[in-house]
Amino acid sequence: MSGVFTLHWPWLLAILGMGLATYATRVSGLLLMRGVVVTGRMKAALDAMPPSVLAAVITPTVLMTGRAETIAAVITAVAAVFRLPLLAVIVIGVGSVWALQALGVA
Repeated sequence: MSGVFTLHWPWLLAILGMGLATYATRVSGLLLMRGVVVTGRMKAALDAMPPSVLAAVITPTVLMTGRAETIAAVITAVAAVFRLPLLAVIVIGVGSVWALQALGVA
C-alpha cells in the first residue's frame, strides 16, 4: 500500500540541492564582501537591488493577468509607497484583487 508520505529520492535530492545552492549563494556573498567597506554609490546600488529584483519578478505577472490583478498591483504598490506594515500591504493587495473580481472587473 502506498502511503501518503511516500519518499521520492529524486525530489528529495532536488530539494536538498536547491537548499544548498541557496545557502551557498548567501554565504558566498557574505564571505566575498566581509572585507569591503560599503559607502556612497556602492551602498546606494546595493540598497536598490532588492526592490529592483522584486519588481523584475512581479512585473511580468502583473502585465500578463487580468485587469483586476493589474489594478490591484497598482493599489498594493501605492500602499507600499506609504510605508505601511508588510502585513497591511499584503491584506490590501489580496483584498483589492478579491473586491475587484467580485465587482466584475475582468
